[in-house]
Amino acid sequence: MLKNIPNLLTIVRFFLIPFIVYYILTGQYIAGFIILTVSGLTDILDGCIARKFNFITNFGKLIDPLADKATQISVLASLTFKGIVPLWILMIVFIKEFVMVSGASFLFGKKLVVSSRWYGKLATVLFYIAIVCSLFIEYWNTTIYPQSPLFSFDDYIYYLAIVTTIFSLVMYFKQFYQEGYLKKENLKIDN
Repeated sequence: MLKNIPNLLTIVRFFLIPFIVYYILTGQYIAGFIILTVSGLTDILDGCIARKFNFITNFGKLIDPLADKATQISVLASLTFKGIVPLWILMIVFIKEFVMVSGASFLFGKKLVVSSRWYGKLATVLFYIAIVCSLFIEYWNTTIYPQSPLFSFDDYIYYLAIVTTIFSLVMYFKQFYQEGYLKKENLKIDN
C-alpha cells in the first residue's frame, strides 16, 4: 500500500485539473494559482517519496509525465481561451506532447519505459513559471490596478519555454535513436 503513495499523489493531480481550469476561466486567478501550486507540490512530493523509498514503478514512470502534460496543456488551453496566451504557443506544446505521448506509448507497448530527462523537466518548469506569471499579471491587470497594467513579461518566459520544449523533443529523439529504439529492426510492429 505504501508503495502506491507516489502514484496516488499523481492521480490527485489529474483530479485537480478541472478546478484549475474552472478558476482560470472564471477569472479567479489567485484560486487557480493556489490549486496549481498544490498540484506542483504533489508532483515534487511524489517524486521525492518514490526516489527516497525506492517506490519507483513503471506505472509511475508513465503516469507522472502524463499528469504533467495534462495539467500543462489544460492550463495553457484555458489561458489561450481567455486570450492571455497566443494559440500558436498552445499548438506547439500540444504537437510536441502528442509526439512524446505517442512515442512513449509505442515504446511501452514494446516493454520499454523512457524516463524523463533534465531538459524535459526544465521545459515543464519554465512553462509553470510562465503560467504563474500570466496568472499574476492578469490578476494585477484585472483586479489590483487596472489603470496601470503590468507589462507582459511572461511572453518572454513562454518563448524561452518553447525553445526548451523544441530542444527537449530533439534530444529525446536523439536519445531514442542512440539507444536503438528508432532503429529499423526495433520499429517492427508485433502482430
